[in-house]
Amino acid sequence: MATSERIGVVGVGRMGANIARRLKDVGYKITAVYDSRPDVAQAVAADVGAEAAKTLSRVAELSDVILTVVSDDNAMRAIFSTSGDSLFNGCKNRLFINCATITPQVHREVEKLAEERGAQSLEACMASSIPQAREGTLYLMVGGKQPAFERAKPMLEKMSSSLKYIGPAGKAAEVKALVNMVMNINTAGLAEGLGLGDALGIDLNTLREVFAETGAGSRVLVTDGEDMQNRAHECYFSAAHAAKDSGIAVALAKQMDLNLPVAQATKEQFDRMVSSGLGELDKSGIAELTFKSRRARENALA
Repeated sequence: MATSERIGVVGVGRMGANIARRLKDVGYKITAVYDSRPDVAQAVAADVGAEAAKTLSRVAELSDVILTVVSDDNAMRAIFSTSGDSLFNGCKNRLFINCATITPQVHREVEKLAEERGAQSLEACMASSIPQAREGTLYLMVGGKQPAFERAKPMLEKMSSSLKYIGPAGKAAEVKALVNMVMNINTAGLAEGLGLGDALGIDLNTLREVFAETGAGSRVLVTDGEDMQNRAHECYFSAAHAAKDSGIAVALAKQMDLNLPVAQATKEQFDRMVSSGLGELDKSGIAELTFKSRRARENALA
């Protein structure tokens, strides 16, 4: 993809905004940004030298390649509506790169609708967080048609430190669902281990050191262990998103007639966080449910 192609970004929250900043830094022209919160779009537009588009149609008009980073299936279907204001208005020859964690079926739907309108669609599922988006070191799993991938590849390489083409539309989303399912299980298990250790009066610094050198070690221990201990739950990946993503995996398992009791129990823990008013905490906040000394807070919110 030539850096002369105009880039639009739809959904400029923490991840989308930092992707836009990264692409600007490496020479891409960000021409339009859009967000359901106009003040957020205005701030990011000023930062990257883009127009804060008031409509999705305007983003399609100003852009050759459009990255989307939205919250869920409903938001994805809304921006790719077949009527009214939509990215599909005047979209011929556009390339859509869709980065949200949504159900595989919706990625397939969008690809079909885009191709009917002379556009291309690609899913670029992210297995990293906010700092990696800003630094261009995302882990990206890509699904879609090979020509769309080849067109996007130069730009995706500037966004990532590891880029993996998985296969047809929906397949990268399936892999991402499994990544997040296992990550969330590990997060819930670590919270329970530290919570029980705390109740037993074990020094948690020592316990984390032992975990790190044994079979209890994990990537989640590195990213979340200290935060769980210190109740530092600044949001990099919210509990609400963890609940949604575990739900996607559990639904896929049901479609395959598989029973995944650990994944189901993990989903229920993150659902419990959401219902207790803790959904906007980082996923490390699941420790608030497992430390005996912290239960009062959850009970007060329940």
